[in-house]
Amino acid sequence: MRIGIDLGGTKTEGIAIDDAGRERLRLRVATPRADYDAMVAAIVGLVSDIETRLGQTGTVGVGIPGTVSPATGLVKNANTVALIGRPLDQDLARALGRPVRIANDANCFALSEATDGAGAPEADAGARATHPRVVFGVILGTGVGGGVVVDGQVLVGPNGIAGEWGHNPLPWVRDDERPGPPCYCGKHGCIETFLSGPGLAADHRLHTGEDADVAQLSRRASGGDARAEATLRRYEDRLARALATIINALDPDTVVLGGGVSNIDRLYTHVPTQWGRYILSDVVTTRLVKARNGDSSGVRGAAWLWPARPPVALDPAAPVG
Repeated sequence: MRIGIDLGGTKTEGIAIDDAGRERLRLRVATPRADYDAMVAAIVGLVSDIETRLGQTGTVGVGIPGTVSPATGLVKNANTVALIGRPLDQDLARALGRPVRIANDANCFALSEATDGAGAPEADAGARATHPRVVFGVILGTGVGGGVVVDGQVLVGPNGIAGEWGHNPLPWVRDDERPGPPCYCGKHGCIETFLSGPGLAADHRLHTGEDADVAQLSRRASGGDARAEATLRRYEDRLARALATIINALDPDTVVLGGGVSNIDRLYTHVPTQWGRYILSDVVTTRLVKARNGDSSGVRGAAWLWPARPPVALDPAAPVG
């Protein structure tokens, strides 16, 4: 049995799946995001509750809104600030008496979709085994995240930041896009400021003075609203440009979209017709698809962080590498 935990900003979700990916149990609790010790206790409590209800122990993987620094072993780049500088994997391992694997939530999303979601080989009728299979998972939500999976393994990188495309500058920037919106990272014009859900709404407000969220813009454009249509056309061009740089660098088999903006269905037909002008290839066979597992991708990906064989139980007091 695999147990996955998704540590979110408002809720922490736990899931148990079997080796075939079938869901056995799902539980949720509120996230005490301002209190690190309480977050650790909440995760341990969820694991214990799942195992008690199912009468079986399992491997444990945890997705977090940040990453573990390979240099220090401490959490960094987390928007849940109470996690920053903490040895979360070691603390959880000691509390649970077994090793725990932790990954960025975007990496968990990508792993889920590459394993048994829209990026799995069986989801692509044209898939061949002539090269390492690469899936780039994209979260277009409150922020913009990304994860890379190569032959079923998450690519983390020596700095622990592989796939973090949201804080690169928007490519092939146009004069009216300079210097770009300010980003919380301290720079201007990051991809996240244009392609996140709030970024899309802000762009519409800038050009029209109207407030509208992602769902409203999609409905209005479908109904013939010229201003909403213009906003979505700008968005699609920017998404095409941004993804083209990923395709030029990684040449993935599949790009999978998740997050609130991924529910705009026209993206999957409009963006691939535009990205070719920015990609250095005569033919582009990369697929752009919507996440199959939806909001469950993160927690399922956390469960898939472990291989089939369960880990050997550790002494709770032993350090975890």
